[in-house]
Amino acid sequence: MAEKLHFGEGASINRPPLFCGLNYQLWKVRMKIFVESLDKGIWDAFENGPIIPKFEKDGSSIEKPWSQWTDAENKKAKFDCIAKNIITSALNSNEFFRISHCASAKEMWDTLKVTHEGTNYVKRARKHIVIQEYEMFIMLKGESIVEVEK
Repeated sequence: MAEKLHFGEGASINRPPLFCGLNYQLWKVRMKIFVESLDKGIWDAFENGPIIPKFEKDGSSIEKPWSQWTDAENKKAKFDCIAKNIITSALNSNEFFRISHCASAKEMWDTLKVTHEGTNYVKRARKHIVIQEYEMFIMLKGESIVEVEK
């Protein structure tokens, strides 16, 4: 009997892996591999946010009007649009509505990460709780291993 995947489909080089809310860690790794296979610039949009072309004026940085973008700047700025399309195509409706208000692919990615992994503070707290439970674990006098496992 074939193993049933929680993704609802097998791997594909043409479609991003589907995330239905289960096994986030596996999906995250598969998603990164899928996106990087398309273009590292798209993955950069996931990690660092959209590229907004700017120019210097009077010592300050000002956003360029869209009509003044060069072809290279337009291509880099488009990576965020492509990334948003990929991530929204990879989610079921529950997960989609969780990130539908986000303005960039980075914001979408970070929202899913915090939702399914927690913040660094939460991860550290969970780790410390497990360590504390382990350190406080003792076998009572006369207790067998079988009784401890229950």
